[in-house]
Formats: sequence, C-alpha cells, structure tokens
Amino acid sequence: MRRIMVAPSVLSADFSRLGAEIKSVEEAGADVIHLDVMDGAFVPNITFGFPVIKSVRKVTSLPFDTHLMIENPDRYLEDFKNAGCDWLTVQAEACIHLQRTLSVIRKLGMKAGVALNPHTPPDVLEYIMDDLDLVLIMTVNPGFGGQKFLRTMLAKIRKVRNMIDESGNNILIQVDGGITPETAPEVIAAGAEVLVAGSAVFQSDDYKKTIDKLKTGD
Repeated sequence: MRRIMVAPSVLSADFSRLGAEIKSVEEAGADVIHLDVMDGAFVPNITFGFPVIKSVRKVTSLPFDTHLMIENPDRYLEDFKNAGCDWLTVQAEACIHLQRTLSVIRKLGMKAGVALNPHTPPDVLEYIMDDLDLVLIMTVNPGFGGQKFLRTMLAKIRKVRNMIDESGNNILIQVDGGITPETAPEVIAAGAEVLVAGSAVFQSDDYKKTIDKLKTGD
C-alpha cells in the first residue's frame, strides 16, 4: 500500500505570519512544504523567490517541495538549491531541453520533478522516466489558488501511474489543484501519493483534522 503524503501549499497561508503557519502545518502532520514560485510570465501571477524561501527555511526541517512556474528555469536551479529547496519541479512546457534540466537538478542534490499542465499529454514523460523522482499532475490550470478540480485529470493520473509501474522506477505522483477531503479519495484511488492542498488546509479551522482527512480519504 502506498504511503500518502500531504504537502500544504503556502500560497494560501497568511503571509504576515508565514513562519508560524509553516510550523503549524508541520505540527499538524504535513509531510513536506509546497512552495509555488511564479514569475508573472509563464503564469499570470507573481509570488515569491529566494529571500522568502531562505527566511522560512530555518523554521522547519520538512523538505521544501518547490514548483517552478517560471520561464527558463535553468537560470536559477543552483539558486533554489542554495535557498534550501529539496524537491525541485519544473514545468515540461517551460524547458527546451527537459532531460538536461532534470539531470542538473539531480546533480545539485535535489529530487527532480516535472509538472504537466492540464492540456499536456503524459507522453512527454516516456523518454525521461530514468531522470525523474516526481511527476506533478496539475488538476487546475496553474497560476492561482482556490480553483475547481478538473475531473478529467483523473484519467491522466491513472495513465501516468501505469507508465511509472511499467517503467519499474520509483517515481512519486503528486497532484495539485482543487484538492480537498472530498476529491482526495479519487486522486488517491487513481494512483496519486503526494497531495498538494492550499486552501483546503490553510482556510480550515483545524489543520490537523484536515490533513488527516486528506491522508485517509475519510
């Protein structure tokens, strides 16, 4: 049986007390901390960069799972490593030489991930399976939190699960977008292992109760 992990997305946290929010979800049972980095070019939003990541790195020992929704991410891979990131995921659509990018991420000592937008077919993964630690399936269009879950992505999760199982590689499937205690059981059943949840966690009254529900599907 696969271990289900929850990665609260700090995009939905109270930024006036970001360090305290991260400590709170850690104490509530979060497995990793999800950081959405947006540049206002690849997606129509701007979030945060190295100074913020460095400043909150000291408040938790949990892995920093960083999703780069930026153009030409190759320019900054080493900078994100130096900022304290442990998992680094790039968008397939943003990389000209995706295999090379993933290889560099691994050489820097981070887990290498690739994210697929809703319209991006899983076939782009076929020849890079040996270079991956993580596949992030976007279940909304990237750029903003609080969007509605796209149910058509369940078939994509199942297809990627089959591709990974057939490859024999140990690759995590992560999902991000509209993940709630109601949608979590469906994505888990389809093959997901890491659930990114922003609004569902940080807008709830009880972080621990919500994280437990996400993990168990109850």
